Amino acid sequence: MIIDGKSLAAQIEAETKEQANWLIDRGIRPGLATILVGSDPGSEMYIRIKHSACNRVGIRSENIVLPEDASEEQLIRKIKELNERSDIHGILLQLPLPKALDSRRSMATIDPGKDVDGFHPENMGALLLGTERLVPCTAKGIIYALEQLGVCLEGKEVVIVGHSNVVGKPLAAMMLNRNATVQVCHIFTKDLPAHTKRAEILVVAAGVPSLIKRGMVQEGVYIFDVGISRTGNRTVGDVDFDSIKDLAAGITPVPGGVGPLTVAMLMSQTVQATEIQTRRQ
Repeated sequence: MIIDGKSLAAQIEAETKEQANWLIDRGIRPGLATILVGSDPGSEMYIRIKHSACNRVGIRSENIVLPEDASEEQLIRKIKELNERSDIHGILLQLPLPKALDSRRSMATIDPGKDVDGFHPENMGALLLGTERLVPCTAKGIIYALEQLGVCLEGKEVVIVGHSNVVGKPLAAMMLNRNATVQVCHIFTKDLPAHTKRAEILVVAAGVPSLIKRGMVQEGVYIFDVGISRTGNRTVGDVDFDSIKDLAAGITPVPGGVGPLTVAMLMSQTVQATEIQTRRQ
């Protein structure tokens, strides 16, 4: 079965639009601010995708663009301004930043209640303690997809290839919070196939095209391919899709799999953040 990320994302967006309209009817329109430093084409494309999604669900959005040579103090000053604005409920700092800037310091400056990417240390800490608030969107999207597929995570053998702060680490914590048995692999893992063959749920976020091949998985596995790379004229993931798809109980394509889920969850968390801030007022 192909796990249709676009269809699942449309479902999330429909739910989010309903929640946003409920707030709008009460005079509160959810607001998302994105910050882009420089003019990286890939980052500009992702920003456009996110703002299009905002338009679809009724979130007011604005994009702040800082020059490539912006100082860290300029960036932090802008984040603090957005923290203080009552019409902005979510703040997204588009990564990666230029090398001269410290992304950790910048992310930590965002008000945790407006951190709709879920990367603030306070939100990450809550996640590790089992009290999930705003969490990284890709991880949340994968959990949502499994829930919609009717997959019970309790006791499942989950293998995650990639230990980034964006996907691997937060997803491992979310899986553990649901009583899955989790193994996290990475570039230093010895004999990767020995681990991936055990997986009932396999999530690959390594950024290595076609890293996972047919002989590395068992029949009936659910596979979520987070990787995205360009090979010639093709966009490919970390999984050799064509050779594995007939073995898997469910597998996400690239593109059209995890990516749309991530964007939809960003919309959902922006509305969630709006609701939380409204209750505090």
